This record gives sequence, C-alpha cells and structure tokens, in this order.
Amino acid sequence: MLKKRIVVCLDVKDGRTTKGVKFKDNIDIGDPVEMAAEYYRQGVDELVFYDIMASTRGRGPILELISRVASQVFIPFCVGGGIGTLDDIRSSILAGAEKISLNSQAVKNPELIRQGARVFGNQCIVLGMDAAADAAMPSGYRIYINGGRTATGLDALDWAQQAVSLGAGEIVLNSIDADGTKAGYEINLTRMISEAVEVPVIASGGGGTPEHLVRVLTDGKADAALIASMVHSGEYTVAGIKSALSASGVPVR
Repeated sequence: MLKKRIVVCLDVKDGRTTKGVKFKDNIDIGDPVEMAAEYYRQGVDELVFYDIMASTRGRGPILELISRVASQVFIPFCVGGGIGTLDDIRSSILAGAEKISLNSQAVKNPELIRQGARVFGNQCIVLGMDAAADAAMPSGYRIYINGGRTATGLDALDWAQQAVSLGAGEIVLNSIDADGTKAGYEINLTRMISEAVEVPVIASGGGGTPEHLVRVLTDGKADAALIASMVHSGEYTVAGIKSALSASGVPVR
C-alpha cells in the first residue's frame, strides 16, 4: 500500500488565515506565514493555501504572500484562489508554488485545465472540488463555486471525470456539508470519486480526530487527508496524528 499523505489547509482572507463551518462564519485565526512554518516543523507532507475571496472579488493570486509562505516550507505547496489564466499559473509557480488548484475558474473555463496541464504538466494542475449532497443530481452531489456560494448544474462525479480527462493530475475533494464540523469526512462521496478516477484524491472537510482520517484513508479510499480545524485549534499536532495513523495500520510518511 502506498504511504498516505497528511495535508494542512490554510484558508486565507485579506492576508490572514481564517476558518469557518460549512463555508460560513469565518474567524481570523492567525498569520499564514507563521502557521505554514509551524506545520512544516511538525512534519506535514504538503500545504494547501486557498485565497477564499479571490474569485468572488474577481482578482488574481496574492503573489507576495505566496512567496513569503514558500520561503518557510520545503515540501509540496499548492496554491488556489483567483487563478484564471496561464499567466496566473506561471506567476504563482514562479512565486514558489509547486501545484496550482483550479476550482471556480476551472468550472467557468474548463479549457484552462487542458492548457495548464499541457504547459506545466499534469502534476501541477489540481482540481479543487466543492460538493454538497443534492438528490437532484445523478451522483447525489452537486458542485458549487465561488467559495461554496454559487450552485452549478454540474454533477460531482461527472465533473471529476471530465476534469481528469482534461488533464487534472490530482483532486482535492471538499464536502461542503462536512466542512469545519470536525464530525468526520464524507465517506460515500470520497469513495465514489476515488474509485472513479485514476489520479490521487485528497479528502477534505470534516476531519476532527485521527480516527476520522483512518476511516477516510481506508474506507473512503483517499490517497491523502486534508486537515485544518483539528490542528489550527491546537488540539492535535501533525506528528501526533501521524503516530495515531501508524498505530492503526495506516502507512504514513
């Protein structure tokens, strides 16, 4: 079995790390540069940095902040939020990002996935998916954009498969229903997408205990688990989570 990855997410708003529940009621929780450095010290495998207001406000990535975070970490670093052109992708990579997450902009312009993968390689292009349960959709889940504020007509399963066919090399799959609740990942959604695509799937939304990670990495068949609230609160450390996963038989780095 391949070793599983632990990924810490920093949602950033107005230059500060923020956290909410189900994409609402966000509060300021710290400086993203300092937090990135701390999680690197704790042994996190990768970092994801999302500018959660960029698409809504119609602006591009904050390159200066990306550069400052990248200077503190020497692990894969993925950046998302407001990246809508090849120039945005290029400038973010030059600022220090190894991967680029396309979410709202990919829905609005799917060709950006193909272009990005062709120019920078599939390994650089990550599909960010925000999905919520919806019985009206064939898979039972609907895609949302603009930080979870705008419903689309896209079915989650169809969109995942389409994005991978266009060249996405990885998927960060976030359950809006579970986001920030610390009540556990959306296992059904994660397993469905993981089984349907041939690229790594990172489960996101709902991680609250090491047991939640064990379940999504085994029953949910995720390749990695994204965490935020459980370490931002100080209740757990990355090293402690990895020890718990290892003790449960889940191979970690």
